[in-house]
Amino acid sequence: MKTLATAAALAVLTAGAANADTIAAIASGNDDFSTLVAAADAAGLVETLASDGPFTVFAPTNAAFDALPDGTVESLLEPEMKDDLTNILLYHVVPAEVMSGDIAMGTTAVETVAGATLCVTASDSGVTLTDGMGNTATVVSADIDADNGVIHVIDTVIMPGEGASC
Repeated sequence: MKTLATAAALAVLTAGAANADTIAAIASGNDDFSTLVAAADAAGLVETLASDGPFTVFAPTNAAFDALPDGTVESLLEPEMKDDLTNILLYHVVPAEVMSGDIAMGTTAVETVAGATLCVTASDSGVTLTDGMGNTATVVSADIDADNGVIHVIDTVIMPGEGASC
């Protein structure tokens, strides 16, 4: 799998992050994750993503958020939508460090921090995720190593739903 960016190029010390190499700091230092960082801040999850972990974060890019229906991101950032936003963001997090080499070929059901199932499929062409709504995201950059876990960049915002059927 190709890595489009390295952790060294992304690691930047940011205000509020306890360590320059946490998932929160790496995301904050990358302009392609500005929507994700704003959403994590609105949900009150920045400190969590700067904590010990370990976590695996499937991080959607700004382009992935831009592909959502008009008004979705703005709506989710409203204070009264905090619970929904938190649930969606935690659906992108696995409570363990899973490097791409740890993913077995085939499809595996993975439980996210949100408590919902995500289907992770590894094949010769890469890794994809299938969410509870039947949407598929592709890992476009893998193994951005952090002190508290790993980031895998994805091209689609995944959503919890009735449950992914793996």
